[in-house]
Parts: sequence; structure tokens; C-alpha cells
Amino acid sequence: MLAGCGAGMCQVVVTTPMEMLKIQLQDAGRLAAQQQKPGVMSSTKLPATNTMLKRSFNSGLVVAAPRAVSATQIARELLHTQGLSGLYKGLGATLMRDVPFSMVYFPLFANLNGLGKPSPDKPAPFYWAFLSGCAAGSTAAVAVNPCDVVKTRLQSLNKGSSEESYSGAVDCIRKILRNEGPSAFLKGAGCRALVIAPLFGIAQVMYFAGVGEYILDNSPLSLLSA
Repeated sequence: MLAGCGAGMCQVVVTTPMEMLKIQLQDAGRLAAQQQKPGVMSSTKLPATNTMLKRSFNSGLVVAAPRAVSATQIARELLHTQGLSGLYKGLGATLMRDVPFSMVYFPLFANLNGLGKPSPDKPAPFYWAFLSGCAAGSTAAVAVNPCDVVKTRLQSLNKGSSEESYSGAVDCIRKILRNEGPSAFLKGAGCRALVIAPLFGIAQVMYFAGVGEYILDNSPLSLLSA
């Protein structure tokens, strides 16, 4: 569990900016779809971090085909307006999700995979590693889904007219409980489990097959060190 905790703390260095950009792209599509509906939405909750979207809302017109926004454009604009810290918005909430996930996943996988070993000195077959990875990944995903809900809402920069704004993780939790109830923390848990299960099942099979060791052994750095 401590090793999983350390792994979770390390991975947020990469996952936080990626999650941030993913959520902004998803928001861009969602808001563009809302923009094409009849009626004019209020732009009071749209921050200045995404001027391309905000200009469309402030115009007061229904646009038939809004211009697509790429991850590169969003990253460039965040860096320009907020600096490097803009890409790491929601870092605390990402830690709150990824550290417990790794603490649940790795010990659970080790125990499930151990059940499939034909003998203590032989590894479990590859299909058992796949099933163990799927089961452990989906279980950990559902367990930390409340943290994922909080993280997603904190990283969503573009708000609709009826959507809440949050000052931090505690404020987000308080408002979700007050306005939507405890069940809101399990929104998307099933879909997240369906995504995470095959992801970690495949990862464990690749590890079982020794793909990582083969790549490392034949990389330029290993050849130079030899």
C-alpha cells in the first residue's frame, strides 16, 4: 500500500495536466452543443481562460458550427493566462484520487493474481493476470469515484449558466452534498469502471509478457551502458 501511495504521488505530475486538457476539451464540446440550442445562455460564469468559447457566448447569437478547439490551443492559452499553475489546477484533488486508487489497486491485484498461481514458485497464467487487473482496476475506480467527481468539477473552467462554481475541494464537497445529495459522488462510476478495467487488465498482460523489460533491454540507453 505504501508503494502504491508513492506511485500515485509520482504519476500526478503527468496525469494532472492531461486530465486538465481532457476536461476542457469535453467542456468545449458540451458548451458548444448548449450554444446551438434555442435561447441565449448567460456568460457570467465563463472565466477569461478560454476566450474562444467566451466570445461565442457573449455574442448572444446561436452559432451553427462553432470552431473546434484543440488541446494545443487550450494548453497555450492556459500557459499564457495562468502560467504553468494553470495546467496543474486541481492538483490536490488529483492526488486525493490517484493516491487512494493506487493504494487499493496494487495490493488487491497482487492478492487476486496470487490466487491463480498453480504453485508458489510459478506465475499465474496470463489470462488470470488480465482478469485480476480488470477486477482490481474496476474496484479501485469505483472506490475513488467520489474523488474523481470532485476533481472533475474543480478542473472544469467553463461553467454553464446553471452550474456551480467552487473555491476548493471542501467547498465543492459541501455544495454537492447540499444541492445533489450523496448519490452525486457515484455519478459515472459504472462508465469509469468499464474504462479502467480493460486498461489495467491489458497493462498487466503486457507486464506479464515482458514487453516492458524487452523494450528497456533493447533501448539505446541500455545498449550504451552495455
